[in-house]
Amino acid sequence: MATAAAGTDRRYFARPTAKTGWWAWMTTVDHKKIGILYGLTSFVFFIIGGIQALIMRSQLATPDGEVVSAAMYNQLFTMHGLTMIFLVVMPMGTALINFLLPLMIGARDVAFPRLNAFSYWVFLLGGLFLYSSFILGGAADGGWFGYAPLNRELPGNGMTYYSLGLQILGIASLAGAVNFIVTILNMRAPGMTFMRMPVFVWMTLVVSFLLLFALPVIGVALWELMFDRLFGTSFFDPGAGGDPLLWQHLFWLFGHPEVYIMILPAMGIVSEVLPAFARKPLFGYPAIVFAGAAIAFMGWGVWAHHMFAAGLGPVANSAFALSTMLIAVPTGVKIFNWIGTIWGGAVRLTTAFLFSAGFVSMFIIGGLSGVTHAIVPHDAQQTDTYYVVGHLHYVLFGGSIFGLFSGLYYWWPKIFGRLLNERIGKLHFWLMLIGFNLTFGPFHVLGLLGMPRRVYRYSPGLGFDLWNMMSTVGAFTIALSIVVFLVNAVLTARRGEQAGADPWDARTIEWMIPSPPPEHNFDEVPVIRHRDDWWYRKYITDPKGTPAPVIAGGADASIPADERDNATASEDEQAHGIHLPSPSYYPLVTAVGLPIAGYGVIYQPLLLAVGFLIVLVGAFGWVLEPPAEPA
Repeated sequence: MATAAAGTDRRYFARPTAKTGWWAWMTTVDHKKIGILYGLTSFVFFIIGGIQALIMRSQLATPDGEVVSAAMYNQLFTMHGLTMIFLVVMPMGTALINFLLPLMIGARDVAFPRLNAFSYWVFLLGGLFLYSSFILGGAADGGWFGYAPLNRELPGNGMTYYSLGLQILGIASLAGAVNFIVTILNMRAPGMTFMRMPVFVWMTLVVSFLLLFALPVIGVALWELMFDRLFGTSFFDPGAGGDPLLWQHLFWLFGHPEVYIMILPAMGIVSEVLPAFARKPLFGYPAIVFAGAAIAFMGWGVWAHHMFAAGLGPVANSAFALSTMLIAVPTGVKIFNWIGTIWGGAVRLTTAFLFSAGFVSMFIIGGLSGVTHAIVPHDAQQTDTYYVVGHLHYVLFGGSIFGLFSGLYYWWPKIFGRLLNERIGKLHFWLMLIGFNLTFGPFHVLGLLGMPRRVYRYSPGLGFDLWNMMSTVGAFTIALSIVVFLVNAVLTARRGEQAGADPWDARTIEWMIPSPPPEHNFDEVPVIRHRDDWWYRKYITDPKGTPAPVIAGGADASIPADERDNATASEDEQAHGIHLPSPSYYPLVTAVGLPIAGYGVIYQPLLLAVGFLIVLVGAFGWVLEPPAEPA
């Protein structure tokens, strides 16, 4: 990024100079620090969402529960869904992407560091804006899906917070998506072709394009909802010529790609973890890459399977039933490739490997129950029962959360320089696996017995009692597993084993630099000659390209002898040089204006003007400020 001449160096405030302390974190544009901020914030929201789930399970543990009122239960299950989807799974994946993406492609930062910081602050402030509704009259209570026309008719401001809060969070996601796309397309190290990129990078690229096209769809729906609630329009009012099904179409046209936005990063993580601990290359790399792209593409054609009970007619139902069955094919390809990677490998049963294996097995169960939703008569019986809730959690908790924990255990030493304790980690895994199945397995039985979803109490004698109690015990077991993880993190932060650069004998290039990485990532931008380049730098290969079983430190026989000492790029090959963008106030200033404008829309137009003014001040300061100090 070019530096500005001294004459054009204009800013409202002096450049931040703090190198340590909380102010350095508030003004940082370093992708690694931003990744850590994303991770910590999303984990706090994970705990909050988990507490909401425990309250709901306590309410439903016995018939005629009296832990919370019906109104509070509606707020809890709505905010639990919004939290886990928009404030946990998506940003926790973004945390790993932020930290690892430049390292995995040989770059020194993302393409737009200040936009990256802006994305984080908008995410944090959007989440706080949503949760402030609890103390300002009541949170959203129309379900995380917000079906019309109920969403426009519910009293209070909860659903208005819903519409505005998700729009703010959408800005954060769009900023991140654009940043990641540009980074991957333009900042890969020399020699890193698309078919040499790690699968995690591929899935990041696919997810970023999904976000780019999916978020505007839900944005349109949220704007229409806001105008219906605040300005008397009738987009979703059937009595005034509106159409409630319009909301469902717009929501699920976003909502089903959103499922893959949440699961594809976890699939990328598993595709990195399994080869490392099976000591084998990923089986069928091209198939996994193209299967991920196919899932994203086909995901745009299955949204109406959420609407089989809405009366779309037999032709539409049949078409979407067929597309739903077909999308299982690329997913099955990935599963067989992961099994093929493990098969015959020298498997090391680390915690990271166990969570990846748990992801594969739980996702298979969730996928099989999902296939039943493609059968229209079967789906008509499952709709609005706990069977659907069980399927959702097997895919998104058993899938995304297990995959994200696998990534945390795998890359924790790279991020913090210390290894998590393996014994405590395995206790965490087994408690979570048992608790997960004990919680969500009974949901399928409850659904088949006819228990409706989104009810805050049920009568005794319906056959629901035992299964609900089992589910509640399982939920508290999951909570215990999270406590075990937190204990592990705290203990190892103080006296954990030093990791070294490459504790797992891994395959990809983020492991070739110290742990934690230096501020500039790479001393010299590496030249990539193989798909698993770091593996081939460590091990001699025979003429067929098979790594020979020698100790690390050998030379890659596929590189000519006169080139082996030149494993990094020359000055001419380095496209970016050492790029250390300067910290900045302006991403935070710009982000602060958005929730203030949101409060203005709900309460006071003057606040709306103040919010927009803050956004303008931050944006102009951002534009005028040079990205880095003149040399």
